[in-house]
Amino acid sequence: MQRELRQIAESCMAGERKGHTLQVTALMNEAYLRLVDINGIHWENRAHFLAMAARVMRRILVDHARTRGSLKRGGSAARVTLDEALLVTGEPSPALVALDAALDALASIDERKSRVVELRYFGGLSVEETASALSVSRDTVLRDWRLAKIWLKRELEG
Repeated sequence: MQRELRQIAESCMAGERKGHTLQVTALMNEAYLRLVDINGIHWENRAHFLAMAARVMRRILVDHARTRGSLKRGGSAARVTLDEALLVTGEPSPALVALDAALDALASIDERKSRVVELRYFGGLSVEETASALSVSRDTVLRDWRLAKIWLKRELEG
């Protein structure tokens, strides 16, 4: 389980700027502490736990970016494109905050598409792992992933 949490944390941190003050191990540990502190949750399976870990890590990174005041320094929201290349481009924290806001807007319209992006982008899960975590087919994940990327691109570009 520790290996999987590290992979999720590394995937989340891959899109962060170089020299980020939060390290992979710290992110992984913080997420684990928050997850085990949740009372009354019944973990359905390993995929459910890992999906929640990805969500918690996303929240930690966004909270960290907001705390550091990255929006004030960045002025207006940065233009962000959403594709696999973004995982390794080192986009600054304002982009992460903008993406988080867009994902929240998408979740209010279509929760599943938002979860697919969260699991694939932030969690680094494969199509098959995402399908298992959401109890849907592989084709549904691929369709939701494609449509969510289009929707988020439009939202982020204004």
